[in-house]
Amino acid sequence: MTDALTGRHNRGRATIRDVAALAGVGIKTVSRVINHEANVSAATREKVEQAVVALNFTPNQGAGALRRGDRKTLTLGLLLDAVDNPFSAAIHRAVEAVAWERGTAVFGASFGDDPGRERALVEAFTRRRVDGLVLTTIADDHTYLQTELEQGVPVVFVDRPPRGIDADTVLTDNRHASGTAVAHLVQHGHRRIAFLSDDLEVSTARERHLGYLDALRDADAEEGPVRPGLRSVEAAYEAVRELMAAPERPTALFTSQNLVSIGGIRALHDLGLQHEVAVVGFDDVFLADMLEPALTVVAQDPSEMGRAAAGRVFARLDGDDSPAATTVVPARLVVRGSGEIRPPA
Repeated sequence: MTDALTGRHNRGRATIRDVAALAGVGIKTVSRVINHEANVSAATREKVEQAVVALNFTPNQGAGALRRGDRKTLTLGLLLDAVDNPFSAAIHRAVEAVAWERGTAVFGASFGDDPGRERALVEAFTRRRVDGLVLTTIADDHTYLQTELEQGVPVVFVDRPPRGIDADTVLTDNRHASGTAVAHLVQHGHRRIAFLSDDLEVSTARERHLGYLDALRDADAEEGPVRPGLRSVEAAYEAVRELMAAPERPTALFTSQNLVSIGGIRALHDLGLQHEVAVVGFDDVFLADMLEPALTVVAQDPSEMGRAAAGRVFARLDGDDSPAATTVVPARLVVRGSGEIRPPA
């Protein structure tokens, strides 16, 4: 079937040859126009641009990169733990916002705490010749990325540091921030403070546990119940119910991850203990200020972390060859009520 306006057969996506034929010019001329190069007359440029519009032609960025010799495909690969987690989603939005300003698309994926899936997704990105990588990871060895680094592909780790290689990293000071959270509970009279987290093999959880221990040691207080490996709201909910049924239940909870906080708060409300047991969470939670009592948290700034990570990628693409650096984005204690409940007399 032939298009009545262009005379071209409707056989699929238009090619650069189709544009050249319709404009009555050579393929190299079309390439110069779409790559905004000089040495093309205004009249010829107008004919090519009209043909591009008529055919709804979209240039192939990968092919353009090969012709220009700059390897740039105007794409980034972004790997996150779970795209449905609000923390990860905020990083994703921030990276996309920075990339959009640079005319770059972002390919996003999540690995769900699966090291094998992590590596497979990173390899999928590199096969597509993305210009740079922004990675949250769980693998205990990242030497598989050494080749990419040696070939000049910017790799920036966000939220969790790399292992086995030197690469740019953007982090929260998890240990210090957690120590601040637990010290806040200690200052309000608590000595039996439970620690709830996801898997302690994950660097962020491990650092937060160390901060918890630091604060207890500084207060000359004993370690309370520790419940690691909580990977869902439901798991955290059950863990808190079990803690509250113990003969000597904790008077305060430090929930060191946002999904753990949600499960813990839900359990306390179902048990009617929300005004008796103090809670400080790590990461803010949507509508945390609307709860009763409102949730006190150590709030990270995932948007700033995403902006910093994307900014570092583009700095490298622009020629920054300085040594790998770590950027620490500070967290802040947000006092709202749940962390200020005092223990029973």
